Amino acid sequence: QVQLVESGGGTVQSGGSLSLSCATSGFRFDWYAIGWVRQAPGKEREEVLCISSSDGTTTEADSVKGRFTISRDDAESTVYLHMTNLKPEDTAVYYCATHVGSSCESNMDYWGKGVLVTVSS
Repeated sequence: QVQLVESGGGTVQSGGSLSLSCATSGFRFDWYAIGWVRQAPGKEREEVLCISSSDGTTTEADSVKGRFTISRDDAESTVYLHMTNLKPEDTAVYYCATHVGSSCESNMDYWGKGVLVTVSS
């Protein structure tokens, strides 16, 4: 049974930092790309960062470029999202999601339940 469990959400002031973790189980973590997707109220889901499984190549959305980074620990089957210089517009529910292949260009497959990140001004 595939499971993805996010942790680390909360409230932070504008300009602050926060890190999220996503612990996974039930599949070969090191075979698949994995990403972080967020959804703000009234907005569409946006994959903000993804990391491939083959060579660790990352892709990022323009909205978080230079502020957020993604990393993965294949030994622990865990992916991390490190967020700095947070802005109120980063407020959203953040989900981790697997891709169906090793590349971030493949479709997303399994999702966690998400954690709320609130950035106060």
